[in-house]
Amino acid sequence: MIRGSIVALITPMDEGGAIDDASLRRLVDHHVAEGTAAIVAVGTTGESATLDEAEHCAVIARVVELAAGRIPVIGGTGANSTSEAIALTRCAKEGGADAALLVTPYYNKPTQEGLYLHHRAVAEAVDIPQILYNVPGRTACDMLPETVIRLCEVDNIVGLKEATGDLERVRRIREGCGPDFALYSGDDATACDFMLLGGDGVISVTANLAPRLMREMCDAALAGDRERAHALNGRLDALHRDLFAQSNPIPVKWGAVKLGLCQKGIRLPLTWLSDQYHERVRAAMAQAGLL
Repeated sequence: MIRGSIVALITPMDEGGAIDDASLRRLVDHHVAEGTAAIVAVGTTGESATLDEAEHCAVIARVVELAAGRIPVIGGTGANSTSEAIALTRCAKEGGADAALLVTPYYNKPTQEGLYLHHRAVAEAVDIPQILYNVPGRTACDMLPETVIRLCEVDNIVGLKEATGDLERVRRIREGCGPDFALYSGDDATACDFMLLGGDGVISVTANLAPRLMREMCDAALAGDRERAHALNGRLDALHRDLFAQSNPIPVKWGAVKLGLCQKGIRLPLTWLSDQYHERVRAAMAQAGLL
């Protein structure tokens, strides 16, 4: 089981929107050096919605190549079409990913039975460890704990990224799925308490900018050191909040440029961070000791 701070990696681009391979290499090396536990390639923060299938598969494979066994790589492979999710998950496996992260099907609002059948179909089609991802704020679809508990019995389904911020779910899912089912927060703002309640880590936007501090906070929380975990998280609170001042990954990409980690590039329909938010994000970075 991967435990600790897992980065939901941005996909670096140039100003024309082409994928920036040199910056991708720099980012992977940076996370290895800073002690990040694993990388999620081409998740929501990686602009999966604007990469075509060939690019999606290529970036996952390239991150695996750049990681070179130094850090686990999880491919973001969810889709609102079951057949597309299977195809992307197969690409991740063929590209050498250690696991896949599958967001609940978005926009078409499946039933709980539909969610169960969708994820079971992907798990049965592709033999790779799979992590469910529940983020109803972006998908308009909430996978309930009861459905997760059904799915944890399916071969290849090994964990959940839970991004509702509802900490009561940690207890319910842990009781239903047992200690070997990985529970990751998908909400940076509540991730510290999520881990103190028995979660295994966080798949983090904030870790793009503050990987070492996120790792230290996660280490403390997983060790049950509440005082140290909360103290470290206090330095990150503003980032947790202000990296969502506009739609993710708009603010985090702006911050990454300020740190010299990548070029200024993002794809439509996303746009560059509005001027009115620059000082807010800069102040949050300064509070975390990044500037």
